[in-house]
Amino acid sequence: MVQGNDTSISEFILLGVSEEPELQPLIFGLFLSMYLTTVLGNLPIILAFSSDSHLHTPMYFFLSNLSLVDICFTSTTVPKMLWNIQTQKKVITYEGCITQIYFFVLFAVLDELLLTVMAYDRYVAICHPLHYMVIMNPKLCGLLVLVSWILSALHSLLQSLMVLGMYLSSAPIHTSQSSSIALEMYTVVTTMLNPFIYSLRNKDIKMALNSFLRMAGIKGTIVLELKKCP
Repeated sequence: MVQGNDTSISEFILLGVSEEPELQPLIFGLFLSMYLTTVLGNLPIILAFSSDSHLHTPMYFFLSNLSLVDICFTSTTVPKMLWNIQTQKKVITYEGCITQIYFFVLFAVLDELLLTVMAYDRYVAICHPLHYMVIMNPKLCGLLVLVSWILSALHSLLQSLMVLGMYLSSAPIHTSQSSSIALEMYTVVTTMLNPFIYSLRNKDIKMALNSFLRMAGIKGTIVLELKKCP
């Protein structure tokens, strides 16, 4: 492609994890299983928080938001990668690339900001236990999450604009295969492990999930019995 001020880019070629055809089914199965584990690991945390009023505390409020962000974070890249592996297509449109970069950076930064907010929440709980509920009131918790979303959106917009400029004004940048693999593993593995590290080992979360599953089972049984009645 001739470089110049009038260069027009319509598609990008995706590097992928590996170009070996015999490894494609293995890679597809590996990332699909990790993606499903991420979704199925984080979704119960959101359901537990929304269904159990005992979990409506700052810590679980932040954990539920972190779980939502982790699902969105992996969903920005992994489904597209799985689709490319399945269809043997390694291209993405210019608009699709910029959109993917925007949401990838958005949720990556938001993930880090939420972890920072959670660290502040634990600091207040440990260092100021008597004033914890006064300091970490619902208004402040909501404001911290809102500010995190706003900062992430603005940062992501800036980064996306700087990237639209880099590709249009400079020579092509070749990314190593190892860097691509490291990026994909960071995207999937970190978000897959987060629920097991922060939430699913928690006794309150386990109790809320058990209560939610029992209620769902009771409702399902009642519906089936009502259908059987003439």
